[in-house]
Amino acid sequence: MAVYVEEVSRTFGEYLLIPGLTTKQCVPSNVSLRTPLVKHAAGTQAAIELNIPFVSAIMQSVSGPELAIELARNGGLSFIFGSQPIASQAEMVRKVKKFKAGFVTSDSNLTPEHTLDDVLRLLRQTGHSTIGITDDGTPNGHLLGLVTSRDYRLSRDPLDKKIKDFMTPFDKLIVGEVGLTLSEANQIIWDHKLNTLPIIDKDGRLAYFVFRKDYDSHKENPNEVSSPDKKLLVGAGINTRDYQERVPALVEAGVDVLCIDSSDGYSEWQCETLQWIKQQYGDKVLVGAGNVVDKEGFLYLAEAGADFVKVGIGGGSICITREQKGIGRGQATALQDVARARDEYQARTGIYVPICSDGGLVHDYHMVLALAMGADFLMMGRYFARFDESPTKKLCIKNNYVKEYWGEGSNRAQNWQRYDMGGTESLKFEEGVDSYVPYAGKMKDNLAATLSKIKATMCSCGAVTIPDLQQNAKITLVSSTSIVEGGAHDVILKEKG
Repeated sequence: MAVYVEEVSRTFGEYLLIPGLTTKQCVPSNVSLRTPLVKHAAGTQAAIELNIPFVSAIMQSVSGPELAIELARNGGLSFIFGSQPIASQAEMVRKVKKFKAGFVTSDSNLTPEHTLDDVLRLLRQTGHSTIGITDDGTPNGHLLGLVTSRDYRLSRDPLDKKIKDFMTPFDKLIVGEVGLTLSEANQIIWDHKLNTLPIIDKDGRLAYFVFRKDYDSHKENPNEVSSPDKKLLVGAGINTRDYQERVPALVEAGVDVLCIDSSDGYSEWQCETLQWIKQQYGDKVLVGAGNVVDKEGFLYLAEAGADFVKVGIGGGSICITREQKGIGRGQATALQDVARARDEYQARTGIYVPICSDGGLVHDYHMVLALAMGADFLMMGRYFARFDESPTKKLCIKNNYVKEYWGEGSNRAQNWQRYDMGGTESLKFEEGVDSYVPYAGKMKDNLAATLSKIKATMCSCGAVTIPDLQQNAKITLVSSTSIVEGGAHDVILKEKG
């Protein structure tokens, strides 16, 4: 006979936090959101800690190198998506590891043979008016010149005009060389009244740009997470198929942590993957696993060697696993169950295995609920897909700006490895949708607002750290009427604008 779990499967929207004593110490400026990313002995510090409890989802439409850089600068971490060739994923990791605060890898490049029309098309695509002109049109080709908005006039220049006929050529550029410090680069910018300083290597290849507007930006990221050599931290997703080839390439590229990306973490394939990685690299390579929704799944992965465990099946905004397969569990209930298992595991072994809540977050206060229920950090897709830094296109649909957002289980992604159960190399049916999300602008501005809400809510609960919140939070179930009561009601709202 089937096993019936009598407990109701609940979501975050069915709970509220009850205020605790707000002491004089409970002010947002005193709140620390620092949290462990990987397992560690109880009472010791984890090998990797985050300054904010956010990681980005392992998705094509979310976690590219640009978002990884910006999230690490703001205290979180990205897992570069794995549904791509090994070489290209490794190169994305290298791009993040090469980044230095103030030194920007160019994402707008053309050749001298391109035209003004190509310049305008690239400007619309990236929003960046400074274009590096290289021999092969790549970010690291031989630098031949520069194009900015000052180099052309749309009113007089034909669209088919070759770049070589209007660019600022290399011999008229002021450039810096790799090895230059940021202070030295900024001094050159001020001395020569430049807006942009190209940085080249000894062979004349473009390495970075330093922009006047970024002069102070590197000082505005006190939460930046980096390794002892001052390189930003970055993760990468792997699967249970080609890990023996993918993992070495990612390790060579400098990845800091890996995560097995699968819709079903409670599997022998994940166990085998974890064991192979630990046999090959020991604790030098850190790897998370998942996703699971109960005690049994957590214990299976923890005992197999997982450095953290992801919780959640079917709760993501573009995930339709529950609809397609009837598999999953309400995110709040799943998280509570796994958190109890994590604490029991620590009491028995002395090892703390962090858990990541993946999916089910609709409102910012849901993030606090997830942390209070035991999550050490949160993995989000929709939240980050909205920002400038995500890899997708910004579109105007019905007079509203949106960004594309698709699931790894969609036909567009074709990430069959994530949903593979030992069959053929193809996506048998969709477990994710193709969609849009409202465009929200720059990550930093949105993060600041979200983190302010989180800190204020924690203060109302009488907590200034995540462990304090997990230990002392009061959580209550709410009725459907209470949920309605919690928003604006029985009034006529004024139109904004």
